[in-house]
Amino acid sequence: MASMEEETRPYVSWEQINDFMIDAFVGYGVPREDAVICADVLLEADRQGIESHGCNRFKPIYLDRIKNGTLLPVTKIDIVKETPTTVVIDANNGMGMVASHKMMEMLIEKAKVYGMAGGSIMNSTHYGIAGYWTQMAEKAGMIGISGTNARPSVAPTFGVEPMMGTNPLTFTMPTDEPFPFNFDCATSTIQNGKIEYYERLDKPTPAGLVVTKEGGTMTDSGAILREMRAGNCALVSLGGLGEATGGYKGYGFTTIVEILSSALCGGPHMKELSGKNPDGSNKLYRLGHFFFVINPEFFMGLDTFKASAGQICRELRASEKAPGAERIYTAGEKEWEFRQYRKDRGVPVSESVQKELLEVRDELGLDYHFPFED
Repeated sequence: MASMEEETRPYVSWEQINDFMIDAFVGYGVPREDAVICADVLLEADRQGIESHGCNRFKPIYLDRIKNGTLLPVTKIDIVKETPTTVVIDANNGMGMVASHKMMEMLIEKAKVYGMAGGSIMNSTHYGIAGYWTQMAEKAGMIGISGTNARPSVAPTFGVEPMMGTNPLTFTMPTDEPFPFNFDCATSTIQNGKIEYYERLDKPTPAGLVVTKEGGTMTDSGAILREMRAGNCALVSLGGLGEATGGYKGYGFTTIVEILSSALCGGPHMKELSGKNPDGSNKLYRLGHFFFVINPEFFMGLDTFKASAGQICRELRASEKAPGAERIYTAGEKEWEFRQYRKDRGVPVSESVQKELLEVRDELGLDYHFPFED
């Protein structure tokens, strides 16, 4: 997560960056109503300080993939199977964010009637921060759970080969506080987007988060991205290398997400999600996502749930702090504070992102002038 202290990067207003991203998506063939969803998902990451999944990924993960044919700009959504409490969607290799938005709308309506609902999406693409989808459930007064597989970059415990994705397992729960309990993170020690973020800032990746084929570690962020694509290094699961620090626990969670993301929709898994053919040419990613929604009203009621969840969080934050620690946080608190800090400032953009915005603007002939150009 980014830092609120000593921000030196120039800001772009939320209104301008939102309008620009929508127009750019439309320029790349995305229908405007879909572009509105996609832009909001990306900017929600920046609002919460999750810069690894915001503007930093706008061009390389979405626009460039549309251009190289691994992401289709028009999302054709097919309902493969549906029951009163479940649904399976085929995204047909379109915008994962558009298909996920449709999925959550359906599941929330089902959970209003039946108390619980679950769904999976096949043949999809990167769907942004997983927390966007679980927070849709929370805004409806429900519990949201989601996860997704991704291109292989994580090695199993005692292994060195990239086999699974960073595979987030995300929960958002309503509380009686101004913000929900929102736990949104990868099941690996670090995710690809964070390493890409470090590379943009010319910063090293902390040691111990990446394992090489020789069992060592790497810190050069650019080299890590190159060598990972070549299969010469891999990320490690939560807990780190081996069993001594609990790496097998993270490995288990990563595997759970891999299974649920692929098996519930009958889609591909692990090495099949590389986005590359054996000859190195590009191919469609065909990712899988899963979603569950739980309605507390079908248990002891929403107010009871929110009061208990909020009290648990407050008691945790009020517990004894370690020497030198200023405060204890609960999941979702830092993201809420980032939202308050940035709501009137806008999104800070690094020099590399500035160049990408200008490149896209000039390519499409869009009429925008950004503050960092002055």
